Amino acid sequence: MSFQALVRPNILKLVPYRCARDDFSEGVLLDANENTSGPAIHDLKNSEVILELNRYPDPHQQKLKSLIAKFRGHGLTHENLYLGVGSDEAIDSIIRVFCKPGIDKLATCVPTYGMYRVSADINDVKVVSIPLDLETFELQPQVTIKALNADPSIKLLYLCSPGNPTGKRLNPEYVELVINNWNGIVVVDEAYIDFTDGAPSMAPLVNQYDRLIVLQTLSKSFGLAGVRLGLAYACKELASIMNALKAPYNISVLTADTGIRALSDESIAIMRTYISEIQRERKRLLEALSNIKGIGRNRGGCDANFVLVEILDAATNKPSNDRAHEVYNTLATERKVVVRFRGNELGCEGCLRMSIGTKRENDILIRELTDILG
Repeated sequence: MSFQALVRPNILKLVPYRCARDDFSEGVLLDANENTSGPAIHDLKNSEVILELNRYPDPHQQKLKSLIAKFRGHGLTHENLYLGVGSDEAIDSIIRVFCKPGIDKLATCVPTYGMYRVSADINDVKVVSIPLDLETFELQPQVTIKALNADPSIKLLYLCSPGNPTGKRLNPEYVELVINNWNGIVVVDEAYIDFTDGAPSMAPLVNQYDRLIVLQTLSKSFGLAGVRLGLAYACKELASIMNALKAPYNISVLTADTGIRALSDESIAIMRTYISEIQRERKRLLEALSNIKGIGRNRGGCDANFVLVEILDAATNKPSNDRAHEVYNTLATERKVVVRFRGNELGCEGCLRMSIGTKRENDILIRELTDILG
């Protein structure tokens, strides 16, 4: 089945918003009711003057998209891309493309990122939860395929790889098995893909599978969470439909400029240096945590910029939500160290998720945990 058969009919008929700037972008520009006097900011910087902040941004962002596609390579082009205000906008847009409110459903493999459910709830789309292998947090392809095919109202499957909160990259062969044995849309969220030990992205496969969408972001590996720039890779025809759905100027001038600078060869080299530092600190932190009494297993994988570890009950020596929550609160309120309690997620009993900080930050975390649990 092609992806077109799954798109909501009204979306297929959608005519994207057009402006005169789509056809004419130079000269005396009096088409968009912009303030031609310029930005009313008293301390405007020269770099901001050059950006012409009084003008609407490029609605198509071809330069930025081309740089993103070049970064991933393998035949991807700007035509494979949708850009959003963080990948959360892409998550929401995909639901609106494929799911009829109150009728269609989407599926997730849990434990997973919470925004899939939030966006589904906003769009009145029910969520079907399919468990990962709760020992390894690996995708269970046969279990997943069976559950998806059992309910024809499921149109989307959201997979987080590397997972959040699991920190584990899913086996891409298992993902392809699902694509080949189910007729819905498979969305692979790769927000943390660059923190793996060199594992390739699935993004190039969108030109092989027209029912595959791959999400990424500049928030994590590029360190640009404050900029809010996310993206979706899809086959050219599907990317075109998603772009027709978006607001015409959703990527600001400042966001686009920052993204373009981040994708220069020099910036990419810096990014990779930072990733290497994070990977080294991840290994060091896990080794240190394993020697602290009261901390159990590294429950998740080692493919992200965080770890998921068990906090043990002193009496039973088993993972405990009560003890984990107590440690979480003590860290935050008394030691000013904020981590994330994840014990209510399926398979994550007694777990805290800890981002990989700087060496100094990790040393503080290790010291405070040793003191609290000692």
